[in-house]
Order: sequence, then C-alpha cells, then structure tokens
Amino acid sequence: MHYDYLIVGAGLYGAVCAHELTKTGKKVLVVEKRPHIGGNCYTENVEGINVHTYGPHIFHTNSDIVWNYVNQFASFNDFVNRPKANFKGEIYSLPFNMYTFEKMWGVKTGEEAKAIIETQKNQAGIKEPSNLEEQAISLVGKDIYEKLVKGYTEKQWGRDCKELPPSIIKRLPVRFEYNDNYFDAKYQGIPIGGYTALIKKMLGGAEVLLNTDYLSERDALDKMADKIIYTGSIDSFFDYSEGRLEYRTVRFETEILDVKDYQGNAVINYTDRETPYTRIIEHKHFEFGQQEKTVVSKEYSMNYSIDSEPYYPINDSKNNQCYMKYKDLAEKQGKVIFGGRLGEYKYYNMDDVIESALNMIKTIIK
Repeated sequence: MHYDYLIVGAGLYGAVCAHELTKTGKKVLVVEKRPHIGGNCYTENVEGINVHTYGPHIFHTNSDIVWNYVNQFASFNDFVNRPKANFKGEIYSLPFNMYTFEKMWGVKTGEEAKAIIETQKNQAGIKEPSNLEEQAISLVGKDIYEKLVKGYTEKQWGRDCKELPPSIIKRLPVRFEYNDNYFDAKYQGIPIGGYTALIKKMLGGAEVLLNTDYLSERDALDKMADKIIYTGSIDSFFDYSEGRLEYRTVRFETEILDVKDYQGNAVINYTDRETPYTRIIEHKHFEFGQQEKTVVSKEYSMNYSIDSEPYYPINDSKNNQCYMKYKDLAEKQGKVIFGGRLGEYKYYNMDDVIESALNMIKTIIK
C-alpha cells in the first residue's frame, strides 16, 4: 500500500491532521507506538468510569472555531474545573481567589487582600522578581506562597523555587473576586464518553497501526508515503545528535475503591512538601458519575528518563537553544513536517494543539 501521508502519533495533533487530510480525499496511514489511540488524552473505561490514564484533561477554549470543531465528534458536558488545595489537612480554593484570601486571612474584600499582599511583598524586599519565589510572593503574598505554592511547585519541577523562572507562576490566575473557575475560558467541558471515543471518530477515515514504533521501522515506513507528519519527540527523530531535550514526567498510582465518593472533587492538590504526590484525581467527577465504586489516581512528578513518557518541556535557555538546533535540522527535512507538543518542544493546551494542526493543514492543502 502507498499513502499520501504518514502520520506518526495518534494523539490529538495527529488525529486532527488525519481527519482534515482524509476529508480532502488523501490516503492516510497513522502509526502509533502505544497500544491505543489518543496520546496523553487517552481515556479508559474502568467500572463504567472514563479514567484519564495520563492525567486530567479538561477541554477549555475561547475560540468559536475550535469549540465548533470538537463538537463535530462529541457532545461535551458543562464540567467546570474547581480544584482544591490540601495543605496538611487545611482545604483552600484554587485558583487564588477571594475564597482563598478569606480562608487565609479572614478578609472580605479584594482591597483588603491586595493590601496584605503588597505589605508582604514589601517586607520581602521584592522590586523586580527574578525567580519563581519572588514572583509568587509579588502576586499572592508570602503566606499563600509558603502554603499553596512552594511545596507543590518544588515537587512538580524537582527544583527549589529560587532556581525556577518567574514565568511559570505567571500562568496561574489570581482573582480578587469570588470566582473559583480555574479557566477563564468561554467554553469548558469534558467530552461525554471520554476522549478516546472523540479521537476514534477523528481517525475514522485513516488506517491506524498500533504498537508500531516509527523510529524502529523508519526505512520501511518512509517508503510508504509521499509526506510525513511527525508528532514524536524531535530530538529522538534526529537520534539525539544535538543532545537530549529535558522534560518532567509523571507517574500514577491508580486504584478502584469500593466507595461511592472518595474526595468530593475531581482534583485536589497536596501542597505541602512532605506529601510525596502532587495531587489526587477522582475521575468520576469529570462526568458527574454516580457509579457505586470510584477510581482515584495519585500523581507523582518525576525526572524524565528515556523509558518514561515526556510530559512538560523544561523551556529554560539551555533547552531552548538545543531545540533551536533541532528546529534548524527539521526545516531542512523536505518530506517531514514536525508538529505538536513533542515535535515543537512546546507546552500546548488541547485547544492550542487543534488550532496549530488546523493551521498547519491549511498550509499544505491548497
């Protein structure tokens, strides 16, 4: 068989590309090294609960185009992400909002909260934040930093907060109102029936080969297609010739519990340094499940190794310089297009992945 396009990776980026190409009559082969489609969005049905195997994925976007696009393949519920933080048994609201400030300081207005934050920032002597710790204190004060930021962040990144760039904490919302919706997005929800069903529909017009490692079978697979869309790690494509890009990864301890409800919320972060895991996910709450049992996952942040899944790019100057070398090599590959989180060494939200894939397809389909 010969194909117009070979797509490496059956995650969200690859699935969007496959759908758009097959719509135009292109013959597409998708190869995936894992035994399932969906990439890190994969959901598995356990006890009637759609378990987010690789961690929680909550769809959110401000784009009408992206929202209408995904609704072709699934109906979405109205789940709103309202995570909680557990600091040694004390429960706080996330993201940082007036519920958080009221619990921490007893304040009732945004002006009172801002005054405390400003005082704690001045006491710390911070003018221009040079690291994550200084940035966090500038945003939410020392009390909240020490209880809700420091321990969690150091577990997540495996580094002291003083060694991390301030940009990381800038992504977190801070609201001086009683609004605990984590995402400030026009649309938000979970696909009813799970992400695997959604992505299966996207891939419907393509041929899919699972348990197929492209890099191990590259010579044979390359001959089968005119063009290749590669969504794997860019450094592995080039056999790490410019060095290995660094990531953080996670592992999960997942168990079925013979109770109807374990923690009363989809996600609870454990922000003290002593608790070894960063959060507990109770999957049934993403779809308002009423099953008699529940499935929970404890998430542990870890250093990345070659036999683990790369999750979060460490976009410091050293790694970004290394990536730029690979990007230069990639631009010389006439037959291969690189895309997605691993192909571009870039943290992407799901809506950004879809938008990026759609924009790339526009450039190749005239």
